[in-house]
Amino acid sequence: MSNPTHIAYVVIPPKPGSNKKAFWRRVGAVWPHPKGGGGFDVVIDDQISITGRIVCTQPKEDEAEVTS
Repeated sequence: MSNPTHIAYVVIPPKPGSNKKAFWRRVGAVWPHPKGGGGFDVVIDDQISITGRIVCTQPKEDEAEVTS
């Protein structure tokens, strides 16, 4: 399988009133849908429970070789 075009993260916001930033946890990878049509396949890593907002971003250079 080719390298993903995006990385999927669950973004956990800080508690109200906290001066901390949101925590981004990598949960998977994203590839363009093989059949075309503008869709994507999102592959979530094994044994991960996901709750909340999922954000997909293009991988940084150090993540470019990561595949799920």
